Amino acid sequence: MEKDLVEYIVKYLVDNPSQVLVSVVEGEKSTILELRVAPEDIGKVIGKHGRIAKAIRTVLQAATAKTGKHTVLEILD
Repeated sequence: MEKDLVEYIVKYLVDNPSQVLVSVVEGEKSTILELRVAPEDIGKVIGKHGRIAKAIRTVLQAATAKTGKHTVLEILD
């Protein structure tokens, strides 16, 4: 569910939606989502001063609040 949510949001932000890749790393108490986009789209995902990335993380935390697991979004180069 978290993976689909992040993919959905990011694909509408970038110019190359076919290059959006989200990998899931499961842990006992946390889930790490690794986001990869085309090099020219990194700025669109991060935003000025990280505002867009922070907003995506906030939506992600709200969506996973009931599960009790901590979800982390990492934006990779």
